[in-house]
Amino acid sequence: MRKILILIIAITSIATAQKRDITLDEIWNGTFRTERMNSLNSMNGDFYTLQNFDRNTRSTTVDKYNYATLEKAETIVDSKDLEELKYFESYFFNDNETKLILGVDSEQIYRHSSLGIFYVYDIASKTLQLIDEEKIQEPTFSPDSKKVAYAKNNNIFIKNLETNEVTQVTFDGEKNSIINGICDWVYEEEFAFVKAFEWSSDSKNIAFLRFDESEVPTYSMDITGTELYPTQQVFKYPKAGEKNATVTLHIYNVAGGKTSKINLGEYEYIPRIKWTNNANLLSVITLNRHQNNLNLYFVNALDVSSKLILNETDKAYVDIHDNLTFLADNSFIWTSEKDGFNHIYYYSENGILKNQVTKGNWDVTNFYGVNEKTNSVFYQSVEDGSINRTIYAVKLNGKDKKRLSNASGTNDASFSKNLNYFINTYSDVITPPIYTLYNGEGNLLKEILNNNELSKSLETYNLSKKEFFTLKTINGEFNAWMLKPTNFDPTKKYPLFMTQYSGPGSQSVSNTWNSSNDYWFQHLIEQGYIVVCVDGRGTGFKGADFKKVTYKELGKFEVQDQIEAAKELGKRPYIDSNNIGIWGWSYGGFMSSNCLLKGNDVFKMAIAVAPVTSWRFYDSIYTERYMQTPQENPSGYDENSPLNFANLLKGNFLLVHGSGDDNVHVQNTMQFSNALIEANKPFDHAIYPDRTHGIYRGKNTRLHLYEKMTRFIEENLGNKEPKFESLKI
Repeated sequence: MRKILILIIAITSIATAQKRDITLDEIWNGTFRTERMNSLNSMNGDFYTLQNFDRNTRSTTVDKYNYATLEKAETIVDSKDLEELKYFESYFFNDNETKLILGVDSEQIYRHSSLGIFYVYDIASKTLQLIDEEKIQEPTFSPDSKKVAYAKNNNIFIKNLETNEVTQVTFDGEKNSIINGICDWVYEEEFAFVKAFEWSSDSKNIAFLRFDESEVPTYSMDITGTELYPTQQVFKYPKAGEKNATVTLHIYNVAGGKTSKINLGEYEYIPRIKWTNNANLLSVITLNRHQNNLNLYFVNALDVSSKLILNETDKAYVDIHDNLTFLADNSFIWTSEKDGFNHIYYYSENGILKNQVTKGNWDVTNFYGVNEKTNSVFYQSVEDGSINRTIYAVKLNGKDKKRLSNASGTNDASFSKNLNYFINTYSDVITPPIYTLYNGEGNLLKEILNNNELSKSLETYNLSKKEFFTLKTINGEFNAWMLKPTNFDPTKKYPLFMTQYSGPGSQSVSNTWNSSNDYWFQHLIEQGYIVVCVDGRGTGFKGADFKKVTYKELGKFEVQDQIEAAKELGKRPYIDSNNIGIWGWSYGGFMSSNCLLKGNDVFKMAIAVAPVTSWRFYDSIYTERYMQTPQENPSGYDENSPLNFANLLKGNFLLVHGSGDDNVHVQNTMQFSNALIEANKPFDHAIYPDRTHGIYRGKNTRLHLYEKMTRFIEENLGNKEPKFESLKI
């Protein structure tokens, strides 16, 4: 028996020895990239399109596919057949799918916005029509396909495709002053939309937002570039408590050429506009500055009158969503947290509640649509556990609920326009993405794409599976995961490295496939560390109370939870409580900074990448949603700012920022550096020239950053022993 046992150990040891550790270079050179479906565009009927690239002809195509068979039905356009275009980067259909807008030479502005040259392609005649000789934004077909509206130089224009005549709708657009039809920086970043104009369904009117940002304070960044002298990027950025752009709603009548300003009473923000199924009724959402009082109005385009349809208030804040959906009779779907969890509600056209469609102590995480033929509502939720995502169908009356996907792991559906089919993307911690086709009844029809080759390749590496668990501390019970070395020895003590983001409504502990950081963590654990992630109070998908407990105190309860989590984990016999580190990016960098300062008896080191160091420096919409203004809540800002606790630094600290970060300005890191210098506290510092918030542009940028962070961990987190070797016989 002893010989058999020794043989088994020897075989296991050899097998382990043959496996290799993940290298940082492999993470960032694409070795572990998953196969993914191109972003599909659902068409009328049971069809969808994909943009493809033919490596042989070096041409770009838009190809039409059948949902039922997944087979290509036809190629709608091929750039090799176009004299004017050798390729295109984007495409958009008109409503009846007889024309396309093709985009080239795109130029990024901010996170979501870009400029480009755009053409209209007529499918029947196979002809191209240039929309404008200059770069423009957001070209959009009128529903009757006779015109295209677009933005240029902060103004709105309409091109008549039949006559080639261009009509200028607004004339007062001016950089850093007046914007028509396009969002300003803070709306784009925090309300997540760019195009601020919409055609009515009868093509008679265009509703648009006008931003007067002339009194908004200006932020400027030096751009080092490659020339002899640097340049400056100057833009309007309203910080917490400062002047916002004055935003007003207007309706332009195409035939009469008249623009009317709409009276919406008192408000600070207009985060959404959307035409209803009545061509004369525009829906408009307004918010007060505290973002805890939301109004939904219907505006009549005929007499420009407005009517309040729905009002929603909250003791903390009301989240903005894109779930407002109008049915044929102009009744509508709405989602809300008003019962303590995010659920689906069904209202009449007059705003009278007809039914709460979903109920329970769980959150709806995505709304996909309503099939009016079957009265079926399709949605994604966490009712199978807050770390999972599952697809469901339920009737409008809330009955006959049916699960359409796996209960465990992460499922995300891309439905056909008529909701007869959906393509499900599934993954969990051990399964890379699998794409499968279902019908609207939830019947699996076909597997489309998998990542079996990646799974097979990963079998040759030392990889540990995430262990999900609930961590109990004096502050509550929290979702968590842990990664241990593959040769984990419970009799040894390991340094602990904690990762987190912790921002309001976020989630870092989820049953889904690896991100790039997960491979970094796999690299670290094979160097002899244990990595843990804990989602504390303020994170999402466990109800409104759990999420909103941090209101007016960002960085207080979240920091307490990370500190207490570290203490609790440090009690485990295999964790070295004297060697605990933490890191984070953006909000996570704000958190890791505070944890090292306020938990200086717990954390030995921290890394903060692109951190907010005072919420006074961050933008108005995001910050005030959770904190009110600095003038109203000075203690909430200052008592949780790392700037005011620099003197508490004891451990080793690495502070990293991109100098071209238009989101979390490098000012945060510079001010914090000054505070640490004045407190005579040593720290490590890295500035990545001209890099934005993601610190990724440029050759080897991410590799350089992660090598720097890895060295810092190895040098400062107490793992001086050589890597543990497998048992040798």
